[in-house]
Amino acid sequence: MNQITVGEYAPDFILKDNRGNEIRLSDYKGKKVLLSWHPLAWTRICAEQMKSLEANLDEFDKYNVVPLGLSIDSYPCKNAWAKELGIARVKLLADFWPHGDIALSYGLFREEEGFSERANVLIDEAGKVLWVKVYPIPELPDITEVFNQIKAIK
Repeated sequence: MNQITVGEYAPDFILKDNRGNEIRLSDYKGKKVLLSWHPLAWTRICAEQMKSLEANLDEFDKYNVVPLGLSIDSYPCKNAWAKELGIARVKLLADFWPHGDIALSYGLFREEEGFSERANVLIDEAGKVLWVKVYPIPELPDITEVFNQIKAIK
């Protein structure tokens, strides 16, 4: 499947968050959403990526952006990891079953490894993709770059 591109409508989904609640992308209509994909919980760079969302949540709020962390891990795994990292407010979504189905629908699933790309997908208030960036797996996404993209899109 091809990677999602700017201007497309983001595929809607229902996934469990780290607390076991069902999260539907379309429930966020009227807000921008940052889907911050990370390959696997319990890894250093993924931890830093998710902690940066939590640390900057007030800044995201200023721009009417809801950051969501996504990976193919199960929600109990994501819940234990969130507690370990001190992530209390950002929702970490589990694209666990069918395994990687949502990552696949966004063209971000790495079949050979069985996990998602490291990527950021910014979606507008109506569900259209505004920005997509895929990062090398060992690279921590620059949160300043994310905010520059958010600020550039009025």
